[in-house]
Amino acid sequence: MAGGGFVSQGGGTHYEGGVNSFVIVTCLVAAMGGLIFGYDLGISGGVTSMEHFLKLFFPSVYEQQAKASGGNQYCKFDSQLLTLFTSSLYLAALVASFLASAVTRAFGRKMSMLTGGSVFLVGSILNGAAVNVEMLIIGRLLLGVGVGFANQSVPVYLSEMAPAKIRGALNIGFQMAITIGILVANLVNYGTAQIKDGWGWRLSLALAAVPAIMMTIGAFFLPDTPNSILERGDMEKARQMLKKIRGLDNVDEEFQDLVDACEASKKVQHPWKNIMQPKYRPQLVICCVIPFFQQLTGINVITFYAPVLYKTLGFGDSASLMSAVISGAVNVLATIVSIVTVDKFGRKFLFLEGGIQMFICQIAVGSMIWKNFGVNGEGSMQGGIDADILLALICVYVAGFAWSWGPLGWLVPSEICPLEIRSAGQAINVSVNMLWTFVIGQLFLSMLCHMKFGLFYFFAGFVALMTIFIYWFLPETKNVPIEEMNRVWKAHWFWGKFIPEDAVIGHHVSMEPYGKGV
Repeated sequence: MAGGGFVSQGGGTHYEGGVNSFVIVTCLVAAMGGLIFGYDLGISGGVTSMEHFLKLFFPSVYEQQAKASGGNQYCKFDSQLLTLFTSSLYLAALVASFLASAVTRAFGRKMSMLTGGSVFLVGSILNGAAVNVEMLIIGRLLLGVGVGFANQSVPVYLSEMAPAKIRGALNIGFQMAITIGILVANLVNYGTAQIKDGWGWRLSLALAAVPAIMMTIGAFFLPDTPNSILERGDMEKARQMLKKIRGLDNVDEEFQDLVDACEASKKVQHPWKNIMQPKYRPQLVICCVIPFFQQLTGINVITFYAPVLYKTLGFGDSASLMSAVISGAVNVLATIVSIVTVDKFGRKFLFLEGGIQMFICQIAVGSMIWKNFGVNGEGSMQGGIDADILLALICVYVAGFAWSWGPLGWLVPSEICPLEIRSAGQAINVSVNMLWTFVIGQLFLSMLCHMKFGLFYFFAGFVALMTIFIYWFLPETKNVPIEEMNRVWKAHWFWGKFIPEDAVIGHHVSMEPYGKGV
């Protein structure tokens, strides 16, 4: 083996070198792609709780809200058109992620990021200038295309750029940017809601142009990943880029692994057909199940509709926006915990701990809402100790999500796929995520109206189910070089039977099965 650039350890190759300022800076710039998604997640809930916005675009909801004071609080925002404003974006992102997959494979990760930022910019201008519902929805659809491209390319870019030992921390930069985007959006909403003339919602929506410009300019200056350069056939340039990001002169071993993976990838004309083969069954299942479960934690209910939810529960206008700021700040802080611990304790530990924490909080929140509003939805929670406890429980729930399913829902699918199916795997991850974000976004206000406090028990049931799934079926992937991930699947008690011997890149494998997917 060519010496210098690696050490062999425990049956796999661990490449040395790694953490240099060039890698850190490129990953931070790329992670800004998360800002556009986060800002949008946070802004829409606040805007849809602003009265001037409702009066102008959704007068029926405005009237319904006025009637509900003192009546059934569960149903006061129930409107399919209003939820379509929020969730149309995710439908567009779903469709765009398939197009983005082809662009990412053919033109590189950088081109996808540039496209995403530019289209998002146009959408934010349209939204800020909207004069009717049609213009609003078209703007949202363009934002969705931008989000689809960014979410497809950024996590893959980060996983390919980062050295194995800090891949988790750098990849979570994407989730960190999402949470910062959400918090900034909550603060913007709090500020613009104070504008007396009622045009604050325009400012909230138009300011989405700021993260879009940051992402577009950032992407313009980013280098492409060695994997992506190789995929497009420039071997020498790919080797130079690998030397640069690893800070080493001798990268022969890792480069050879990339070349082997790329050769295997080139034989694959149809990654979509390919990912259906039995040997990719673990990756296909994980790329479908994790984003599905991520949405059924119920988190986006809190994120999109935090101000609407707090208003439904009787918090005043200003208090509901402020409460959303508080849960947004908790989200950012808890994501930092994830960055610090993910490569130390591993993905699995965080998934399990976060799941238990979210389950307890969902049950407690549902029970408190039952106690205060009963089945008929009549009651209130203005101020007082109950409102404080509810906000605290929601914050503990958000923290549990932010150091587990939030970042890991993007990290794990982006690091487990071999190069030949990586863009297809990530497109499946994004599209399943967006499909269920759309479904939950579209149905939430109706579900709240009909299932009442039981909605929180419904999500708690799914959290229990997903925690059991992770315990049995997800192997630990921390510190495993991305092109050697098949070692882990081969050694797993359940998935091992799907992985043929020759799929494990030429390093000897410890064949002891990983009990319970550990």
